[in-house]
Amino acid sequence: MSTDAQAASSAAPSAPYAIVETSGTQVWVQPNRYYDLDRIQADVDSSITLENVLLVNDGKAASVGQPYVKGATVELQVMAHRRGPKVIVYKMRPKKKTRRKNGHRQELTRVMVKSIKVGGKALA
Repeated sequence: MSTDAQAASSAAPSAPYAIVETSGTQVWVQPNRYYDLDRIQADVDSSITLENVLLVNDGKAASVGQPYVKGATVELQVMAHRRGPKVIVYKMRPKKKTRRKNGHRQELTRVMVKSIKVGGKALA
């Protein structure tokens, strides 16, 4: 093993994390960090509990669900409702005088991960 590989393996995060399924996507979350997810219908400063936890790592060992980890939950607090950056979609057929320009801004919800719990016990 090279020294670069050893440094990378020793620098691996030992903080707990989880992979959750929300809004049709899978997101890697860690406690006390905020994330922008697709719009969630919840009020600002309200609390949300996600039950669809695919993987939980407590810093030592990982437990993988089939498909979900039993008794694992992730508690989120809604910070704000935002909009993502504008994406321009431009379609053109050359030599046909056909052009179409369209823009899109994704509706997002910024959430703070309060805790990751397995069996009612918080990891961090």
